[in-house]
Amino acid sequence: MLTALSIRDVVLIEALDLDFGAGLGVLTGETGAGKSILLDSLGLALGMRADSGLVRQGAAQAAVTAMFELADPGPVVTMLAESGLDFDPSEPLTIRRIVKADGGSRAFVNDQPASAGLLRELGAQLVEIHGQHDDRGLLNPRGHRALLDSFGRLDTGAVAGAHQALRAAEAALATAREEQDNAARDREWLEHAVAELTALAPEAGEEEMLATRRATMQRGERIAEELQSIAELFDGAEGAFTRLRQAARILERIAGDHPALAEALAALDRALIEGSAAQEQVDEAAAALAFDPAALEADEARLFELRGMARKHRVQPDDLAELTQTLAARLATIAGGEGAIARLEVELAAAEASYVGAAEALSAARAAAAARLDAAVAAELAPLKLDAARFRTGVEPLPRDQWSAAGSDRVEFAVSTNPGAPFAPLIKIASGGELSRFILALKVALAEEGGARTLIFDEIDRGVGGAVASAIGERLARLASGAQLLVVTHSPQVAARGARHLLIAKSHDGIVTRTGVRALDEAARREEIARMLSGAQITDEARAQAGRLLEAA
Repeated sequence: MLTALSIRDVVLIEALDLDFGAGLGVLTGETGAGKSILLDSLGLALGMRADSGLVRQGAAQAAVTAMFELADPGPVVTMLAESGLDFDPSEPLTIRRIVKADGGSRAFVNDQPASAGLLRELGAQLVEIHGQHDDRGLLNPRGHRALLDSFGRLDTGAVAGAHQALRAAEAALATAREEQDNAARDREWLEHAVAELTALAPEAGEEEMLATRRATMQRGERIAEELQSIAELFDGAEGAFTRLRQAARILERIAGDHPALAEALAALDRALIEGSAAQEQVDEAAAALAFDPAALEADEARLFELRGMARKHRVQPDDLAELTQTLAARLATIAGGEGAIARLEVELAAAEASYVGAAEALSAARAAAAARLDAAVAAELAPLKLDAARFRTGVEPLPRDQWSAAGSDRVEFAVSTNPGAPFAPLIKIASGGELSRFILALKVALAEEGGARTLIFDEIDRGVGGAVASAIGERLARLASGAQLLVVTHSPQVAARGARHLLIAKSHDGIVTRTGVRALDEAARREEIARMLSGAQITDEARAQAGRLLEAA
C-alpha cells in the first residue's frame, strides 16, 4: 500500500507531502489544475522515463519519494535480493527518484542506489494504473492468460514440468541428428583415421616414457667406452685391485715387524673396501645405462610415429589415446545412430503426449474459468449501463511452435458493444466511456477472486452520466474494501464515495504558478462536491445535493 508521496520541484509543484491510507481515496480539481502532474510524479518514482522537462523552472533537480507498506513482502524481498540490495521486510519500502535539469537521473531503494529498470519491476508489483488510454494491464492481451489463471486459481506447474521435459527431449533429438549428419559426412575419413590410430595403439604417457628411455640409452652409448676403461682399471690382470691385493699379501707377512707396516696394512684394507664400493656403483651405473642399439632404434621410430600422428591430428601425443576413443565413438554413432535416433524419437513422442495431456487439462480448466469470469463481468455490465454489451474470454489453441511452460492456449478478452456486433479486442473499443466501464467491470470481477494491490484509476468516469457515475462509485468503493484505491475523478457521485478526499488546485502570486494538494475535511468536501455539481457558481441547491450524496455514501 502506498502510504506517502513526497514531491519536490516537479513542473508546477514546488514542495508537496501527501499521506495515503487504505480504502478509496479521491483526487479532484478543476481541469488543468495539475492532476496529471501528481500521477507523473508517482510514475517517475515507479521507473518511468526520466524527462528533464519535469524539473520545475529554475530548480536544479526534481525529486520524488514514495513509501509503501507491504502486506506480502516476499516477491519484493526476492527481487531486491537478486539485485544485490538489502531490505528488512518489517520496515517500509522507500523509493526515491531524482531528475536533474541538465539531464540524467538517479534512483534509490531504501537509500541504496538502484536502476530505473528495477524501479519499473517494483512498480509492476506495487501499483496498477488504469485509465482510458492505458495500453498495458487489462488491455494488453499478453497479460490476459495470467489474469485468467489467477482468477481461476489454476495451477500451471504440471504443464511447466511437462514443457521442460518436452524441450529437453527435442534438444536431445536435435543434437543426435546433428551428430549423425556430421558423422555420416565424415565416415570415410573416420574409418581411415580410426584404423590408423588403432594400428598405432597410442597410450597416455607413452611419449614421455619413450623419450626418457631413449635419452638414457643415448647417454649410455656416449660413455660406454669410459665405463669399460674404468672396469679394466679396476679388475684387469694389471688392474688396481690386483696390485693392491698383492701388496696386502706381502704386508700381511711383515706387518708384525714394525707398527707403521701394520697401519699401512689397515689403510690398504680400507682402500680395498672403498674401491670395491666404487666398483659396485660403476657397475650399477653401467647396467642402468646399458643399451641395445636395436631397442634404441625401435624407441626412436615409435617416438617419430607418435609425434607425426599428433601433428597430423593437431593434438598433443598424450591426447592420441583419447582421440582414438572419440573418433571410434563417432564412427560407432554412424552404425548405431539410427537406433539411438529412433529411441529419442519415441521419447520425444512420449514427452509431447505428456505435455499435450497436461495442456489439455489446463485448457479445460481455463475454459471453465473463462465461463465464470464472463458471468462475473456480465453481472457488472448492466448497472454500468452496458446492458447491450457482451464480454467474452477467448481461449484458443496456439500453434505448436508457440507452446510454452504456461500452456498451449491464447487467452484474450473481447467485447461486443451492440446487439449483433462482432466481438473485438477490448483495446479496440471506440468509446472512451465504454472502455472505462469495461475496465472497471473486469477489474471488479478479477479483484474479487484474486486480491489487488494499490490501484489507481485515472478519470475512469469521464464521459458518463450521473446514474452511471453512481454505479461506478459504488463499484470503486466495493473494490476498495479489500485494497487501496486512488481515483482521479470529475464525478461528484464518485468523489462522494471516497474515504479521503484530496483537492488539487493551482495558485498564482503574480509571478509564479504553483500546484498544491490539500486534504479536505467534511465541510470542505461538501463544498468541493457542490462545485463539481454546479460549476464555478456554487448554489445552495448544489450544497444540499452534495450533502445528500455524502450521506448516501
